[in-house]
Amino acid sequence: MAGPESVRAEAKARTRLFHSPPRPWLRLHWLLLPGMLLLLRPADSGAQTSQDAAVQVSAAVASVSPPQIQLSWPLYAASGYTVYRKGYSGTSWGSPLATLPGNATGYLDATPLAGAPYEYQVARSGSVFAVGYVASGIELPLVDSRGKVVLIVDGTQAAAIATELARLQQDLVGDGWTVLRHDVSPTDSVPSVKALILADYAADPNGVVAVLLFGHIPVPYSGALNPDGHPDHYGAWPADGFYGDPVGIWTDTANYDSTVAGRQHNVAGDGKYDQTSFPVPLKLEVGRVDLSNMPAFAPLTETDLLRRYLDKDHRFRHKQIVAQPRGLIDDNFGYFGGEAFAASGWRNFSAFFGAANVSSLDWFSTLTSATYLWAYGCGGGWYQGASGVGSTSDFAANASQAVFTMLFGSYHGDWDVTDNFLRAPLAGAGLGLTDAWAGRPAWHFHHMGMGETIGYSTRLTQNNTFLYAAGFGAGWIHIALMGDPTLRMHPVSPPSGLLASLSGSQVALQWTVSPEPVLGYHVYRSTSTNGPFERRSGGLVTAASFTDSGIAPGTYTYMVRAVKLETGSGGSYFNPSQGTFRTLSVGSSPTSLYTLTPCRLIDTRLAPGPLGGPALAAGASRIFTVAGNCGIPPDAAAIVVNVVIIQPSAACFLSVFPAGQSGPATSTLNARAGQVRANNAIVALGPSGDLTAFLGQAGGSAGLVVDVNGYFK
Repeated sequence: MAGPESVRAEAKARTRLFHSPPRPWLRLHWLLLPGMLLLLRPADSGAQTSQDAAVQVSAAVASVSPPQIQLSWPLYAASGYTVYRKGYSGTSWGSPLATLPGNATGYLDATPLAGAPYEYQVARSGSVFAVGYVASGIELPLVDSRGKVVLIVDGTQAAAIATELARLQQDLVGDGWTVLRHDVSPTDSVPSVKALILADYAADPNGVVAVLLFGHIPVPYSGALNPDGHPDHYGAWPADGFYGDPVGIWTDTANYDSTVAGRQHNVAGDGKYDQTSFPVPLKLEVGRVDLSNMPAFAPLTETDLLRRYLDKDHRFRHKQIVAQPRGLIDDNFGYFGGEAFAASGWRNFSAFFGAANVSSLDWFSTLTSATYLWAYGCGGGWYQGASGVGSTSDFAANASQAVFTMLFGSYHGDWDVTDNFLRAPLAGAGLGLTDAWAGRPAWHFHHMGMGETIGYSTRLTQNNTFLYAAGFGAGWIHIALMGDPTLRMHPVSPPSGLLASLSGSQVALQWTVSPEPVLGYHVYRSTSTNGPFERRSGGLVTAASFTDSGIAPGTYTYMVRAVKLETGSGGSYFNPSQGTFRTLSVGSSPTSLYTLTPCRLIDTRLAPGPLGGPALAAGASRIFTVAGNCGIPPDAAAIVVNVVIIQPSAACFLSVFPAGQSGPATSTLNARAGQVRANNAIVALGPSGDLTAFLGQAGGSAGLVVDVNGYFK
């Protein structure tokens, strides 16, 4: 990494940073050490730190009626503060909301409207100019539908992780997305992959919002750049934003003869594009989960790493992973002549958690034993690490317990290489789900504190050149997200065990309540398991039941989501959980439920037999023929059961479904290692009165017990 030394002259008038594109830096310098390149701290940095370059502003609801929002930040030796406010879609900050003295530590906004989203900019003047941002609002409305996500899957991996991919699709649907899936080959051309996205976008330009690239999807390269400042790294860089631009013009006619040899060399007609900056503001939110070419994690294969990522993603969404709401910053650059790379951590984390919950700590010595929702680390870098933070091998050997991460240093922002450091948190056994190369330019995630996705923040950062603090490299094509762009920061424990019973044209729903305090539930219905879903409950349902009336004949999928009023260091918003699902047919057989005296149907703890042992094996399916047992007649169409999983060897999910059919996108239940978990279910039977049980588990086995208490025919 190389960096500017001529920054001090700008400090007195740093407001230009927010009103015009960043000008080119004038001087670069670096120190070559064996195996890595290290940033040097400029001699004029003095005692200033990256924390000095951030106003650590947070917000809270001071009053609902009348609506008031309180901004707060730590005391600092400043000359003064200027507070701005705008709506999310505002393209300028306009006139100041308030001008405050240097000893101010907050501001009470007495003019917001309840239910309206806002963001605030607080600019500090004095010896060090600084700025901070926070998103806020008072009881922002629930988002039922998030639009359409284009899911591009590496077809060479699809079969091996089919169950986990189906579960991901169901989780996306359960968070309000409609999924448009395409399987491609890693050897397909970049234009052919983009053509799939363009077709989906053209069919619904207002509905398609995000793109999730899962697996080793063909990598676009573009431009002639070296945002880390190294002459030996000047050339085309990976440019996933290309997939998020359905309207811009990307050309391949320039000869950048001075670019370095190899994959970064960029000349006309070579399949690498010309643009160094995005030609137009991006319209789609793009994220990539690519865990290929990561031998540091051996003996785990690419397939193993992708499966592990999907397991983490699912567990986080369902709040089976709980990370403490706090931020860690491991800054090995400091002020760096005013660039203050780690300010991306100080700004965002303070907006999320409040300044008191953001700490300067060592990455691995802290995160191997403590959980943090967010972490930032930077240091002199190489492709596989950052000095003072760690290396890809450290992520392979240690479980880093941070969910959302930012890493920064030389070289590894160019992520399409062996054992790349930026992709390492996603591959690890810890909690890592996303990563971004944050420092050149600054990243802005503050909207996530009010329920937006990380894809929203990615697109905002890619499109930012002046509205928010930008810095060197703003608007360049290297800006990209590693991870699932649909993730949100505040999962809510969902309800479970959704049951549906039919009486004429009425469907009676019952479910097990969320294990955390919630305001109530919303009930949704669709004619497709993939959605979109229509809300059937008007107001919140406070009971654990709901009756849907006047339903025309057909097959319907119901979804129930818990709703919580999320409050934190931003404001408050109505936050829905993942959905729990049930599908049934109305106006066709089966229409009658017959009860049975509860009967033990399956018990794999018993001696080997058709309905007994052995235990279920990890990653395998087993068929049980149940008709003719416990009073179940040969013509039964479905059975009402209580399913119990017993002491799995590892975290797992269990799916029970009709024999002869492919596995569903939902699980019957989930469990951690050693647990005993139960759930009620209605299971349709196969043509021979049989069912399939599939154990999704990394290794080992689990016991299965099924008790039956009724059937449909």
